[in-house]
Amino acid sequence: MVAYKTKVAERIHLPSRDRRERALAEAGYNVFNLDAEDVFVDLLTDSGTGAMSDAQWAAVMRGDESYAGSRSFDELESAVRDVMGFSRVVPTHQGRGAENVLYGTLLSEGDVALNNTHFDTTRAHVANQGADPVDCPVEGARDLESDEPFKGNFSLERARSVVDEVGAERVPLVISTITNNSTAGQPVSVENTRRVRDFADEIGATFVIDACRFAENAGFVRRREDEFTDADIDEIAREQLGYADAIVMSGKKDGLANAGGFVATDDEALFERCKQRAILYEGFPTYGGMSGRDVAALAVGLREAVEEAYVADRIDGVRAFADLLEDAGVPIYTPPGGHAVYLDAGAALPHLDSDEFPGQALVCELYREGGVRGVELGSFAFPDTDRPELVRLAVPRRTYHTEHFEHVAETAATVIEKRESVAGLEITSEPENRELRHFTADLEPVSPSQ
Repeated sequence: MVAYKTKVAERIHLPSRDRRERALAEAGYNVFNLDAEDVFVDLLTDSGTGAMSDAQWAAVMRGDESYAGSRSFDELESAVRDVMGFSRVVPTHQGRGAENVLYGTLLSEGDVALNNTHFDTTRAHVANQGADPVDCPVEGARDLESDEPFKGNFSLERARSVVDEVGAERVPLVISTITNNSTAGQPVSVENTRRVRDFADEIGATFVIDACRFAENAGFVRRREDEFTDADIDEIAREQLGYADAIVMSGKKDGLANAGGFVATDDEALFERCKQRAILYEGFPTYGGMSGRDVAALAVGLREAVEEAYVADRIDGVRAFADLLEDAGVPIYTPPGGHAVYLDAGAALPHLDSDEFPGQALVCELYREGGVRGVELGSFAFPDTDRPELVRLAVPRRTYHTEHFEHVAETAATVIEKRESVAGLEITSEPENRELRHFTADLEPVSPSQ
């Protein structure tokens, strides 16, 4: 059952095919370079793209813009304590600001950071410190058809093998990302989180949870982990997050806000170190690069994110979208996660080799065919890694309706029908930092599309 009704409507339109063709070429076949007004259904990301509630908009009007000691910060601090269980908060302008603050504090040249799977900005921040980001996905995480309930889990076996190889003294940081964005938004169990906590203690490492989608993860835990069948979403969230020494958070995901992020911890010494770094990079510790109204909206959003009706609507809505795609014959990663449906570009475009970037080719064709914007999360976004060729269709929160998702499914089905005519792509220019090349690189077709 849908838990919302619409109070504000925005008019959108589907540009003509000729306009889409021109826009794609002008964008260098990189959909990050498209103007939003040229996109019909925008599934590029769920980060900051959702619709805020009436309570959040009311908080915006009450936001305290004081530079220091803002009332809005007090509201955020209270929400983080009540919802997530941490007493110390360092606000930042968004999630990658929080990553810079925390990982810049914890990592040094030559270190190794272990993660169930690093996402793009996490990997880049680790590398920026001169450290080595190492993924530790569980066996089966890259089996796109497995029905295992927690394919986002952290592999202790893989992590121990890395420690045996490099030595515990080189591994000061262990991270678990919930849900696991780079593994198709798959959830992480509480039991696995407990085991990772014990492992971090064994090697003397700081244990961090990337909590961007903590509420969605809690929803899956209640549905799939027997111990928590009767638990409330907020209880599960506090239980799972409570095993971490610190969390890094993008408020643009399960904060239900359009801006903001934070680091949270109960470790006073770590808090002080992060606060000083945040002053340098983000702003004074009670606003952290955000306006007071954004801080206020985030405080409300955190509380709404663990409401039972919201979480059920979110997970069930993404599941319904996945069903539409599967019914249309589009190959997807199953089971779907909580924030996106991931298309199997390798299966969708089997005639393209990985060096022709089948995921990016599929992204371009979805836009060309129906004005749909997704994002490639395969060999283009993650160079020099062994990742499956996936395309993420991220669902903005409380934004699109059934008719939009039906259009996306019809568009994807049409692309699959014509797949033999889809050309591969090659990179014509890319930034020096290849870890984030998918944001700004230019491409061109290997051969003209038919």
